[in-house]
Amino acid sequence: MGVLRLVAAALDGFVLAIFGVAILATLLPATGSASDVLHAVTVAAIALLFFLYGTRLSPRDALDGLTHWRLHAVVLGCTYLLFPLLGLVLRVLAPTVLTDELYTGMLYLCLVPSTIQSSIAFTSIARGNVAGAVVSASVSNLLGVVVTPLLVVLLVTTTGEASVDASAIGDILLQLLVPFLLGQLARRRIAGWVQRHASATKLVDRGSILLVVYAAFSVSRVQGVWSVLSPWRIAAVVAVCSVLLAVVLGATELIGRLCRFDRADRIVVLFCGSKKSLASGLPIASVLFAGQPIGIIVLPLLIFHQIQLVVCAMLATRYERQAIRDAASTS
Repeated sequence: MGVLRLVAAALDGFVLAIFGVAILATLLPATGSASDVLHAVTVAAIALLFFLYGTRLSPRDALDGLTHWRLHAVVLGCTYLLFPLLGLVLRVLAPTVLTDELYTGMLYLCLVPSTIQSSIAFTSIARGNVAGAVVSASVSNLLGVVVTPLLVVLLVTTTGEASVDASAIGDILLQLLVPFLLGQLARRRIAGWVQRHASATKLVDRGSILLVVYAAFSVSRVQGVWSVLSPWRIAAVVAVCSVLLAVVLGATELIGRLCRFDRADRIVVLFCGSKKSLASGLPIASVLFAGQPIGIIVLPLLIFHQIQLVVCAMLATRYERQAIRDAASTS
């Protein structure tokens, strides 16, 4: 009963909403023009999210986020050193537990950048260093345009020439950095209104994540990814992804403490260092694995992405409740 109460407490409305949206997208995926509308709405929601981050962060906090090089180095080390090493270790599971294609997908997910919007949203919910998360996650994605294809060429057997559309850099700058800077410029006029309507900004934080979940499951449903493999193979991928996430979450928590970061920075390491981006990973995979069974190769990334959202949602809400209790006890 104690375990059941613990699970019930962890599954708050936000986590249940993630499950609900995933089920909805599987049953009623967005197709055709609806898919185009969904993409546009998701882009707009993410831009609004970063605009609000800009209005909530003082210029001094933003500058501190830019200059906190130790924090960013640790996050990048988790993303591009720790994860690839763990991915190589997983080779022992092929071809028994994982097929060769699934192992390629597991290794590939270990090479993609960290998420941006969900990492920062969870950091914000958990009352962490949002400025540091903005910089760490953005730098991870900017470097990922070059580093991920390079790591794939070095560690994964691919066919064709590995290249990435340079417009990805422009997309990151336009969708994330520009709204953030506009928020900084508008901060003097609307920061008070944003603070008075904290519930609205909280809705944007969570809403953007739910949109990403719905879009990801819609794509997987339309492409028929779930029908490619037998149920036990999918179950094996779920189990391996779960263990991988647990190991990385434990490692990032330990690394944050060993580096003697404060609570806010440890939250950044935890959320930015343990996440993998579906939004960046899918386009890069479509180029690097052209002519190969890409549906199977990206399946581990798709599953890992959903697991990390659910688990990190639980962790973020737990940290949020803890911060509220700490603030109440000191007031």
